[in-house]
Parts: sequence; C-alpha cells; structure tokens
Amino acid sequence: MQEKNLRDSLRLVNVTRYVMPLREGGSLPALAEADDGFNYVLKFKGAGQREKALIAELIGGELARNLGFRVPEIVLANLDEAFGRSEGDEEIQDLLKSSQGLNLALHFLSKAMTFDPGASKVDDYLASRIVWFDAWITNVDRTFRNTNLLIWNREVWLIDHGASFLFHHSWENFERHALSPFAFIKDHVLLPRASQLDRVDEEMKNSITPDMIRNVLDEVPEEWLLSSRDVEGADKARQVYESFLLKRLEYSEVFLTEAKNAREALI
Repeated sequence: MQEKNLRDSLRLVNVTRYVMPLREGGSLPALAEADDGFNYVLKFKGAGQREKALIAELIGGELARNLGFRVPEIVLANLDEAFGRSEGDEEIQDLLKSSQGLNLALHFLSKAMTFDPGASKVDDYLASRIVWFDAWITNVDRTFRNTNLLIWNREVWLIDHGASFLFHHSWENFERHALSPFAFIKDHVLLPRASQLDRVDEEMKNSITPDMIRNVLDEVPEEWLLSSRDVEGADKARQVYESFLLKRLEYSEVFLTEAKNAREALI
C-alpha cells in the first residue's frame, strides 16, 4: 500500500459560525461553519478529556486514512478570542471560552446515517480490518451502543477516535499498556463479523511502517502535546506514541488472540 505524505495534509480553518450543539456526543461537539464555506463537526479542546481527546482523534483518524479506511477530512480549527460571546447557553459559552485557539474538526458528511448493526451490512474482511485497527490503537468506543460508524454514499466511514490511546491518560508504564490484550474488544460492534483477523494481521504488519506513524505524529500540534505536562517536550511525547504503536504492532498476536477468543465466545 502506498503511503501518503501527511506533512501538508491538515488544513487550518477559522470557525466563523457556531451552528448547533451535537448533544449526542459526550464531549458536546458542535456543528460549525468555517471560513472555507464548509460545515464541520467541531471537537473542543476545552471539553472533558481536553487536548488528549483531540490528539487521539487526530492520530487515530489519520492512521486509519493511511490504511485505506474512509475517514472525514480532519482539519485544525481556530476559534477566535471573540467567538461565542453572544452565545446564550452558559454551558456552551464556557466551553467556547475555554477552547479559544487551536481545536480539531471533521468535515461534516451531510445526510450520512448512523451505522445500524441490525440493518447495515459490513463484509467480513472490512469488519476484521476495523476490529484489528481498533484493538491496535486501543479504541474503546466502537460498540453496539455507540458504533461511531457512518453510512455515507453507501460506504462505511469511521469517526470519533478520541477515546483511543488509553495509556496517555496516565503515561506511566506505556510499555505495559502496549503489550495489553485489550479486553474491551469483546464489546466491539463488528466483532461477530470479524472472521478474517489472521489475514488482516499479516496485511497490516506489511502496510504499517515507522515512517507512516511518524508522519502522522508530526501533524499533532506541539501545544496539544505540551498541554498536560506529562512529558518533557513535544518530541518526547511523539516518541512515546511511536514506541507504543510499534511495540503493539510487533506483538500484535497478544491483542489478536484476545479478539479471536472474544469472537469465539460470541458465535
């Protein structure tokens, strides 16, 4: 698979209008309009998990794109200091004030439908690829209750990777987290259809390279990486993410076995 150079891929837009809150999201994302004329699902750095959710969203989404999954375009979204002063809802106004500066947004897929596991069909190969990918990045949020999959133009699109990379909420013993079997995979919405995990594991190991990972990590804004003060310097933070992903890839049989055993318990 040909790798995509991401160094110039993330555009910067300025948010011009807050359209409406999307209250189905736990972190209160919003539909917003930007100065390029497009609508976006805006994720705020002032919300629950703050910058770490944006970091996970960016890394997870861009890695998925590199691997051939359909992901809405991710952009960096700037909120001006004056933005939101006229907002009447105090909760939203506080969120906007605490999110001034650089945020993250995904291109809004108009008329997209939420994936319904009872009505929508995903072939076993694609299901296996998504399950493998989510186990690799430790994404806990692709369940029957909240699929974080959309159907747009009759194709499956992946959204919302902000709950990935569980280790970065503590940063301690990331090596141990990298070797974890990821028990949460038992709740994955596509696990029952993931019958080709062995095939996918081999393909993913041949597709993912250190350069691919580094190119994605280079896109993460330094200010986000430094916001939590968990590590000394943005480069050190990127090195930890890279080490986590590469170690997890090297020992993928750990989470692969967990996923296969969890699937066998279901069928």
